This record gives sequence, structure tokens and C-alpha cells, in this order.
Amino acid sequence: MAIDDLHYLGLKEIGDLIRLRRTTSLAVTEALLERIATRADLNAFIVRTADLALEQAHRADSELGSGKVRGLMHGVPIALKDIVDMTGFPTTAGMPIRRNAAANSNATVVQRLEDAGAVILGKLNLTEGVYAEHLAPYGPPLNPWDRNRWPGASSSGSGVAVAAGLCYGAVSSDTGGSIRLPSAANGVTGLKPTWGRVSRHGVFELAATLDHVGPMTRNAVDAGLMLGVMAGFDPSDPTSSSLPVPDYLATLNNDLSDLRIGLDRDWVSNGTDAATVAALMQLLEIMRFLGAEIVEIEFPDPSQIVFDWFGVCAAQTALAHAETFPSRKAEYGPALADLLELGNRMSATEYQKVMLRREEFAGRVQAVFRHVDLIACPVLAFPVPTLERMSQVDDEMISGLHRFTCSFTMSRNPTITLPGGKTADGMPIAVQLVAPHFQEASLVRAGQAFQSATSWHLKHPAE
Repeated sequence: MAIDDLHYLGLKEIGDLIRLRRTTSLAVTEALLERIATRADLNAFIVRTADLALEQAHRADSELGSGKVRGLMHGVPIALKDIVDMTGFPTTAGMPIRRNAAANSNATVVQRLEDAGAVILGKLNLTEGVYAEHLAPYGPPLNPWDRNRWPGASSSGSGVAVAAGLCYGAVSSDTGGSIRLPSAANGVTGLKPTWGRVSRHGVFELAATLDHVGPMTRNAVDAGLMLGVMAGFDPSDPTSSSLPVPDYLATLNNDLSDLRIGLDRDWVSNGTDAATVAALMQLLEIMRFLGAEIVEIEFPDPSQIVFDWFGVCAAQTALAHAETFPSRKAEYGPALADLLELGNRMSATEYQKVMLRREEFAGRVQAVFRHVDLIACPVLAFPVPTLERMSQVDDEMISGLHRFTCSFTMSRNPTITLPGGKTADGMPIAVQLVAPHFQEASLVRAGQAFQSATSWHLKHPAE
């Protein structure tokens, strides 16, 4: 296979080729750096770490040549959402006031990926402060499927880079949908782990008890592979889970006869675009064919909890920005400033009411899993919106963006987003599976089985 044909392979696929010496990490890294430069118009990267990447690739080839194998990611080029600290490089978080905020140490996830032999190509674009708007000097990335469509938020650059063949995987984060929405908008696979499954040490904070760090890749196998490297207890983050990290690739098979998948037909269809519902039903038919039992469920009404998400996020974000807001309010964009002001206005009793509702809702979600192993639902309630539509955000838009995402941030459940279809005009449609806490292995297994029977994850935007 020519080097020019490698950029759309999966992360594990390219890792296997490098490890078997059918290509080299250096050749692949050089090709991707050239591709990133050629596709600079997509604006996926804030910082390119070319010199570091070439050094890491050269080291990987030397180690592999001497028989030292660090794992399945050894020599594989990936990228980081620019909220993740990497020694000597700024962590901008998409904020102009942080353009010179150089990190003096690696985030735990970066250290674990480097220890696994991964090659870091650069840091990826995102919305200001991991929230809603792209600000100058960074500007918005462009959706490679259609430049007039929304690229997702906040991990916009991550979704664009993976979809456009600029990296084999991205370290990202999700506070209210920031892995799931860009994965859906760009037709890639995203895995939001259980809260605490991955260390947040060295990761810029939006809202501490809502922030989930996870991978965005081209398929479920790659997501499981990256998560396995990133996950695990970290003494630098006492909130990280001490539960053992399983081998997420160990139980992969296409026999899902032991899985029960829950479906609330009213919840997933009321107010949801017909093509999105059809894609979800196709997912369930394929799962049934693979042996899974489809179980009718009643999902707890998420309407209040979606509204409450804004209160939790606002209060916790206000704390995270206390050193710079409101003292430097003029340097903030309007959306993030409005969120911070909401957080600063909340009383302790208002916040406690919201938190109590959150815990009650989370308990109701966990009760559903007494009867099923997974829940199936959409990600977006409508096709990927145009940029013009996103400039006119209203209650209908907010509901459609958050109805199937914020619920599982508030409940802390892991989810996987999978490409599941196309609209009539060629835009990706995503489907979502949700699992009980710390059951990411079930998501990877079900996602891999679905992708073994479909080819949606193999589709790429025209160039």
C-alpha cells in the first residue's frame, strides 16, 4: 500500500503495519504532517508539534527495530484537544487570554500515551474555554463533509482532524456532548467513558464533576484501544477510579446473544428527525440479527435535568475561572461570559436543589440498567445543522443538541457514538449506545459488532 493511501486506515491497522515493519512510524508521521499542512484550510489544529512528532517517530522506529514493543499504539500518530497539558506547549483551551499559557508538565493521559509509544502531531482546535464559541485568533474548524455545516462543539478540531485523515485518533473531552456532538457532525466514533475512568490531571477544567476525558477515533476497536491506554487510577487525580482497567479488545466478537438493548420508542422519536430515527432502528435490527434482545423500556424524563445541566456547569465553571473572571471579563466571548455570570449568581441553596435533582435522575437511569445491558438512542435530534442555523440558537436547537447528551453527562454513564447512516444530502447520521458505569467494554464490543456488519464508519468526506 502506498504511503499516500494510509491516512484513512484505523489506528490499530496502522499500528500493526508499523509494528510488523511494513512501513515506519517516521514515514507515516511525515506523510500526516504534510497532509495537515495541505489541509490547513480546515483549521483543525491550533499548534502543530512537528519537531516533537518526528523525534518521537524516529525513537519508535529505533525501539521497534531493536525488538522493544510498547504496545499496539507504538509509533502511531495522534493529536490532542488543546485542553491537555504537554510540556513546553501552551494549553490555550481556545481562549485568547491563554495563548501563552505554556505547560510545565504532561497531563497524565499524555504521559500514558507517550509511554505507550504514541506520536503527538499537535494540539487541536476547540471552542472558547471548552464551551460554545470559536474565538479569534483561532477561529472555527471547517466540517470536511460540508463547510457550511457545524463541526460540533467543543471538540470541533478533534472531529474534523479524525474525519479528514489528519490523525488516527484524538484525545478529547465531553462535558455536555463535546465528544458525541463532533463525532456525530463529522462521522467518526467517539467514546465518552464513565466519569472517573480517565484521569483529569493536567486537563483544563470546564466543570469538574461533568468533565469526561475520552478518545475520538474512526472505529470502536480504536476507541477501545486508546481508552485502554488512557484509563486507570492516577494518584494525581484522587477522583479517578481505582477499578481495574480491562482489556477492551479481549472479548470482541460478533455474537451479541447475551446483550439486552433497551429502547424507549417515544423518547427517541418524539421531535426527532425521521432519518435519524430510521438510522437508530437500523442499528437495532442489526443488533437483533447479531443475537441481541431488544427490550422496550421507559427512560426517565430528561427535560428538567437537561435544563439543570446549565446550572451545574455554570457554577462549576465559575469556580474554575475565578482567577480571571470577572476581572478580565472584556477578554471573554459572550457565551462563556454569560455562563460564568449565571454561575456567580447562583445561591448555595439553588445549587443544592440542582445537585439533588441530578442525583435522583442518575439513580433513575441506573435503575433502567437492572433490566437491560445497553440503551440505544440518537445523538442529535436532527441532521447536522448549518452554520447559519447555529447562529440563531433557540430553545428548539438547545433541546435537540442536549436531549440525548446532557442526560448521560449528568448521570456519568459511558456512551459510544457510532456513524450509522447518511442524510439525503450526504451528511453523517450518528447513533448512540449507553452502558452502566464502567461497562465500556460492552460499548466497544457492541460497537465493533455493529461496524463489522456496516460500512458507515469507512465513509470519508470528498476532497
